[in-house]
Amino acid sequence: MIAIENIEFGLDTFGDVPRDNQGNVVSHAQAIRATVEEAIVADQTGVDVVAVGEHHRPDYAISSPETVLAGIATATKNIKLASGVTVLSSDDPVRVFQRFATVDALSNGRAEVMLGRGSFTESFPLFGYDMADYEVLFEEKIELFHQLLDEKPVTWQGTTRAALTDADVFPKTDSGRLKTWVGVGGSPQSVIRTAHYGFNLMLAVIGGPPERFAPYIDLYQRAANEFGNPALPVGLHSPGFIADTDNEAKELIFEHYKAQRDRIGATRGWTPMTRDEFENEATHGSLYIGSPETVARKIARTISTLGIGRFDLIYTGGAVSSAARLRAVELYGTKVIPLVREILAEQPKLATAAR
Repeated sequence: MIAIENIEFGLDTFGDVPRDNQGNVVSHAQAIRATVEEAIVADQTGVDVVAVGEHHRPDYAISSPETVLAGIATATKNIKLASGVTVLSSDDPVRVFQRFATVDALSNGRAEVMLGRGSFTESFPLFGYDMADYEVLFEEKIELFHQLLDEKPVTWQGTTRAALTDADVFPKTDSGRLKTWVGVGGSPQSVIRTAHYGFNLMLAVIGGPPERFAPYIDLYQRAANEFGNPALPVGLHSPGFIADTDNEAKELIFEHYKAQRDRIGATRGWTPMTRDEFENEATHGSLYIGSPETVARKIARTISTLGIGRFDLIYTGGAVSSAARLRAVELYGTKVIPLVREILAEQPKLATAAR
């Protein structure tokens, strides 16, 4: 069980390219610097974690999460630094470990790895991988990464990279182990795999009522028990946006969120998002949009319903202005997080509900 004070609150970004105060889309370089600035504000306002995702598309600026996290590490003091996610299938597990161990050193032990197969596939042809090997790439590489986390010489053999024989990997971490999550979008097999390796589970919930994911949390806990591993705290990340009022938040985000969703949906057979669908998701689904009070109530309800130990808000949804994004980060740290803790504290039974 996790006490209320130990529940973590994070902010996630895919490095969406924002607009400046004149409404112009900024460069990728400016977008990366904006992400660092937002992480600094998050650190100063008490946010627990910042996670940056890996993408290889023109609408997202971050293709190398560890490099951005290293920059954030040297400009912050307390906030934990995670990927969200690292696309392990198209990367090398040894290099992923080395890069995150380096971020861990620069941040005095604040680095976390979140592994995943990614929601986009651009990295596979970019780095010379065949999509026909989609399953075996992740299966083999997560098994190797699991061995590397012991920080001892590794002997490993597979089909997707060169074999290792008594290979020692550097640098080592001060703690002796990197905290590792696996991002899961709703596959029972992925949940069971995460439990098998003893990694934390992060549920990517981008639509529909969050309570529909309760069976996945139960499956994770049962599988962890069967494998003899502890059922670690489960996290959930979902999109949203915060402004001073509900109406302002919706008006700031809708146009950009719709454009982003429709652009992605066009490749996946989704129909264009209507304003009614947007409003329904904001009210009943997994869009956390509104004033600090509105968003805090909704986050508290999700935490109490699912018993999660970490909630991450994906606070960038398209080309929202940099100023509005920075304000959203400030409100999340100074108002939303304290309000959620207050709401949960007023319900004593929730103190033992979080897993």
